[in-house]
Amino acid sequence: MKTLLNRLYSDYLMPSRLSEYDALLVRAAERGYRQISVRDFHRAIGRDTAPPARVLVHRHDIDSDLRTARKMFALETKHGVRASYYFRLSTLDYGFMRDIEAAGSEASYHYEEVATYAKRHRLRRADEVRARFPEIREQFVRNFMRIGEHLGTPMTTVASHGDFANRRLNVINHELLSDPDLRRRCGIECETYDADLLRHFDVYISDRPPPVYYHPLSPFDALGRHERVCFLTHPVQWETNWLESTRCNAVRLAEEVVWHT
Repeated sequence: MKTLLNRLYSDYLMPSRLSEYDALLVRAAERGYRQISVRDFHRAIGRDTAPPARVLVHRHDIDSDLRTARKMFALETKHGVRASYYFRLSTLDYGFMRDIEAAGSEASYHYEEVATYAKRHRLRRADEVRARFPEIREQFVRNFMRIGEHLGTPMTTVASHGDFANRRLNVINHELLSDPDLRRRCGIECETYDADLLRHFDVYISDRPPPVYYHPLSPFDALGRHERVCFLTHPVQWETNWLESTRCNAVRLAEEVVWHT
């Protein structure tokens, strides 16, 4: 019951937290943190010159709620902050993505081909899914190339989406990119869960639904205590959107029913 009440509060009753996000951007700047995208950070650590001593890398996974994502982008633009925005096939908005790139931030792909394939073909065992990886990788390449053509800007980093199907199967979408040839074909320099990227952060923080809000600690508490911070956010955790939350809940329910039918 408690979990259900928390979900109802998060989806329909929670006050906007965008003022809190605005305050974080200001606080980080005051503490001397350079606020940049995943792409910029990855390229900085790949060069001989070290990245800034204090850096806050902003990663946004646009699972849903483009409306709030645009508001977060507006706040970042106001403060001169750069960030990475990763879009699912269901949240692609090429106009918005081009605006992000034009501002010096990053727009790229939040991929989920493994989960999508498993649900579509009603595969319920990990070995069944992994046996189809060659076919799933080709689907990823087609989607990635199509998005890049429409966007008109090369995408060099990508982020794996976590779906309920991945958790049930214990197969993550990131496994697709263990293939170096796929990365070369697509021009992918980095996946956001690559160990070679994550080892350069002192702390990796993700937003969470209420009442937790952040894990493993608040980004406000991290400032000054940690030098290199990665902060993953999802627009839906920062402002309620009744229509979008209802749509997503209905889609999730329908997918569960179909997958197990």
